[in-house]
Amino acid sequence: MEYQLHTLKNGIRLVHKQVDSAVAHAGVMMHTGSRDETAEQQGLAHFIEHVIFKGTTKRKAYHIISRIEDVGGELNAYTAKEETSIYASFLKEHYDRSMELFSDILFNSVFPEKELLKEKDVIYDEINSYKDSPSELIFDDFEELVFRNHPLGTNILGTPEHLKRFTRNDVINFFRNTYYTDEMIVCSVGNIKFNKLVKYFEKYFSDVKPLYRTKTREPFSDYSKTKKVANKDTHQTHCIVGNVAYNVHDDRRVGLYLLNNILAGPGMNSRLNMSLREKYGYAYNVESNYTPYSDTGLFTIYFGTDSAYLDKSMAIIRKEIKLLQEKKLGILQLSKAKRQLEGQLAIADESLSNQMLGIGKSFLVFNKCETLEEVNKRIEAITSEQILEIANDILNIDELSTLIYK
Repeated sequence: MEYQLHTLKNGIRLVHKQVDSAVAHAGVMMHTGSRDETAEQQGLAHFIEHVIFKGTTKRKAYHIISRIEDVGGELNAYTAKEETSIYASFLKEHYDRSMELFSDILFNSVFPEKELLKEKDVIYDEINSYKDSPSELIFDDFEELVFRNHPLGTNILGTPEHLKRFTRNDVINFFRNTYYTDEMIVCSVGNIKFNKLVKYFEKYFSDVKPLYRTKTREPFSDYSKTKKVANKDTHQTHCIVGNVAYNVHDDRRVGLYLLNNILAGPGMNSRLNMSLREKYGYAYNVESNYTPYSDTGLFTIYFGTDSAYLDKSMAIIRKEIKLLQEKKLGILQLSKAKRQLEGQLAIADESLSNQMLGIGKSFLVFNKCETLEEVNKRIEAITSEQILEIANDILNIDELSTLIYK
């Protein structure tokens, strides 16, 4: 089914996909994230994601949570580098309740001082929990290494020092000045007629004062290869190698997704999993990831191993990279890789909650959302020559940065 779109005069858009399900999924996605912070504001977008649930002009924190959970629903939120979202899953008859709550949270939050202080303690614990998990912390530290001195390199959670300095005025000013109505999407996947949903949307969002983005994001263009070894006193050695990659608007990104899947994607049959884990037993976990941003991207290969196997593991990774750079995929190899990626996307699309969030982000970035069939056509069009070119471009050994935890 096609997506249905409605835009208010203030720029806020509603996009809806009607499905036959007793459970509905909806949310509000904003094209504001941690990269929109100044150096003094590190962690502020994430802090707002926490405290926005702590009270409005007519509800206390408990009543906000209960509004959805009293009818069996779930309310959640996340902050990323370039977007923030609040979203919920609920029975289809509670659309009115959910839309009203989203609007109340976003535009009537009062950010009580007492709640701000309590939530700072919660985030201190969240920051410390990452320090106890080197396999997660290393990804944040690697982004800081690659995007050094740039907003993309700052940790989404911020630092305890920054968090301690945040005031209620800081929260209010950042929210009022950076959450733009023309970059705000109300997204929905559920069993409700579009005209009925539009009435709820207009009722709760049409009176919002318009705020349009005028400040452009600082582009990143100053990458240079870096190697860093950090002593973390960990039982296992953790390592990431990677490079800047294609931005979200680059047509080559689809080919890079496929290359990522072949090299060390989620499948157990990826090349690095078959070699590092299955053949040699050097690593329990090895994975590669590609994250595109509006003006750049990041490609990484991560693995954890015994310190005695670090050099051998790196040699295997270099060998697999070289194969992808020098030997074109055969017809059967390329076909299998395409089938696998298409299957993974189809399985992920089975989750209506994933669909809702994907639709919201797609309309934020592209002002459209491709169907699975359209995405599959892009995948089918990829050639072995393109994979070879991408491997030589992104996986250039002379350009890969490295971060090691010992």
